[in-house]
Amino acid sequence: MLSKTFKTVRETEKASTTYVAALVGVSLARAPFFVAAACLWARGRKGGVAVNLLVDGGRHPRALLALENGMHFFGRSAGAEGETFGEVVFNTSMVGYQEIVSDPSYAGQIVTLTYPQVGNYGINEKDMQADRLHLAGLVVHDMCYEPSNWQSVESLPNFLASRGVVAIEDVDTRALTIAIREGGAMRAAISTTDLDPESLVARVRASAPIADHNYVADVSCDEPYVVPGQDADGQPRLSVVAYDCGEKRGIARRLSAAGCEVTVVPWDTPVEEALAKGPDGVFFSNGPGDPSSVPSVAEAVRACLGRVPVFGICLGNQVISMAAGATIEKLPYGHHGGNEPVMNLLTGKVEITAQNHNYGPVFSTFGPLVPELSGGVSEHPADEDLRFWSSRRIAPVVQNERYGRIRLTHVNLNDGTPEGIQFLDVPAFSMQYHPEAKPGPNDSTYAFSAFAKLMRGEDDYLAIDVREGRRF
Repeated sequence: MLSKTFKTVRETEKASTTYVAALVGVSLARAPFFVAAACLWARGRKGGVAVNLLVDGGRHPRALLALENGMHFFGRSAGAEGETFGEVVFNTSMVGYQEIVSDPSYAGQIVTLTYPQVGNYGINEKDMQADRLHLAGLVVHDMCYEPSNWQSVESLPNFLASRGVVAIEDVDTRALTIAIREGGAMRAAISTTDLDPESLVARVRASAPIADHNYVADVSCDEPYVVPGQDADGQPRLSVVAYDCGEKRGIARRLSAAGCEVTVVPWDTPVEEALAKGPDGVFFSNGPGDPSSVPSVAEAVRACLGRVPVFGICLGNQVISMAAGATIEKLPYGHHGGNEPVMNLLTGKVEITAQNHNYGPVFSTFGPLVPELSGGVSEHPADEDLRFWSSRRIAPVVQNERYGRIRLTHVNLNDGTPEGIQFLDVPAFSMQYHPEAKPGPNDSTYAFSAFAKLMRGEDDYLAIDVREGRRF
């Protein structure tokens, strides 16, 4: 009788708790037990995913996640209904989901959160990193609908639904993450309207790649605005122009706390207009997508280098590298999470960092090594694995044809990619990761104090205690 019940449920896909109770002949009060049993049984059976609809009596419609490699996952809607297309990536942070979903750098991407339960502490007003959400979609294993936190004003699924973000839960995020790790970031779609895997996969394969669109233009501010500076140990306040390529609020707050009055300008602001404001320094922010889609920002960097101190984070690091003539590569599956180990080659210490990027510079393309400043080494590692340098505690220097000597300052210890550079002959440096730590650890917040020191003309601005800046 019970197997007949499950067969009926799978065929109709419209069962409710009351319906199941009637079929198995139990009271409505005991029906949830049989519903749960049905779901557990069905997940081990081919075609049984439809029973997921029974978990909440049908309040959340079925949803389908399809990948361009042909894989698909059935689940339940956990946000707005409809469908969305984008590039699927995974983020390994255990907490900080609000900062993640509100990070403009995720524009055009469907974010998979690897931590199994998401939404436990709800949504609050102060942790938003942008005025609106830009991510294409969200994938989780288990969504919390009844959060508990004194600051919470609404649940994560309500937050997503009210802002039109399509999300799916009840997905095997382990299997999905492994697929992304082995196959790389790929196009995908979430739909509550097209539940035919073959149809949705075909539509995913016909969708445009993320590199074909300028997402920076979508997320940048429309008009300049000012973030007032805070007092910093009695030092005079500094003036910074920040190019908004998708800047997180946490970055502006860190700059402000370091004593900078920040004038945030749109990504396409003419550089002479920006420099006419008389800034002590220019900052290039994080942002979404392929840096090759914003060549004008790299040109703005080129116009600034040598004229004013420059600092960049994430996409900012990439456009600074492009300005120096370096090649930008797409990483297999990117760095997304709050636990990426990075060695600071200047201190020999490892910093646990927050990261969110799919692209990065190739260090060897900045120029040939300067052996006397690179431990006597004259050739770049053939495999481009920069852990060659971290294992020897050497911060190598190259001779760049445009800007002179450039030093490698930070290396990712997971895959040996570059995470930071310092220009030795012009006042500039940049980091590929997120030192503002929203979300993430505070190991690298010294970067903002370093920028302030650079603008004040201190040559040893990066010779800094990693604890400095954490009070911000």
